[in-house]
Amino acid sequence: MKAGLHPDYAETTITCTCGAVYHTRSTRRNIKIGICAACHPFFTGEQKFIDTAGRVEKFSRRYGSVKAARAKKA
Repeated sequence: MKAGLHPDYAETTITCTCGAVYHTRSTRRNIKIGICAACHPFFTGEQKFIDTAGRVEKFSRRYGSVKAARAKKA
């Protein structure tokens, strides 16, 4: 292997917002992530459907009664 070609790997701590901490090696130090295997719904089995702003109801109120106009065949 050529000298100076490969990046330097160092011990790294990956910290999630849920509090989970992983120790690994990386070219970056102290990585902070927003979601990990300990809190992701796919791995925990908890599916959460959150419609905080009522977007589905707002869309159906705005566009639900409007029908698309089709061109009639002659």
